[in-house]
Amino acid sequence: MPTRILAELGSGTVPFRWVHRYSPSGTRASVVMKRLAAGFAFAACTCWSGIGAAQEVDRSEEWNTVTSVTAVASLASAVLVPRLSYSDPEVTVGWKARWHVSALAPVMTQVALTMLNEYKLKDAFKEPRPGCPDEDGTGPDCADFGMMSSHTYAAFSALGHGAAVFIFDTAKHSGGRFHGGAFAGEIVTPLVLGLITGIGRGVGDWETGGQVLAGGAAGLGLGFLTGMTYALMQRPMCGYSGALVCW
Repeated sequence: MPTRILAELGSGTVPFRWVHRYSPSGTRASVVMKRLAAGFAFAACTCWSGIGAAQEVDRSEEWNTVTSVTAVASLASAVLVPRLSYSDPEVTVGWKARWHVSALAPVMTQVALTMLNEYKLKDAFKEPRPGCPDEDGTGPDCADFGMMSSHTYAAFSALGHGAAVFIFDTAKHSGGRFHGGAFAGEIVTPLVLGLITGIGRGVGDWETGGQVLAGGAAGLGLGFLTGMTYALMQRPMCGYSGALVCW
């Protein structure tokens, strides 16, 4: 075919478009342009997918659920675990267990502080969650901040509350006598739940170690203050009534 075209070129009978179509240089230029276009398209797609992968954060929803349950259970233990005390001069001598509705006051205070941290303080600190850039709003897992950990705050505030109640009930109302049940309910239970919460928030990539520690330390300190105030203002016994539930 190229020989025939060259022969007819001499006689001037071949149209110009045929020359361009069968021209080796024209074919080579077309191939080069197509390859360049394909290369640019591939590079653009690769770059775009790389950006998307960098913004994608793999967080564990299972750990998020577990730590939510343990944080709530830790706070609930401050209300559900009875106050144990020994030897009140107004009642029969011996160990007594009493549940107090008034325990809701310090617990709801900690719930309010947890909400304050979640919806106000985090926006003030502006410290991103693990795997997120400095600015928020870049994805569904980076739409809010992580400092301080609200879950860890709530869980360890129950530990601070329980520790204060145990210390002051033991020293002031039980004559320094130790009760294993009170220790297990007021300290061991929220401690275990708090550790599970803190570890789960870190393992699940919901907060950094610093965010978890900050939330735990703040919860422990403020929980102890509210628990101490409650234990000093509310006696563990219900007076002469002997009722199991006190206001």
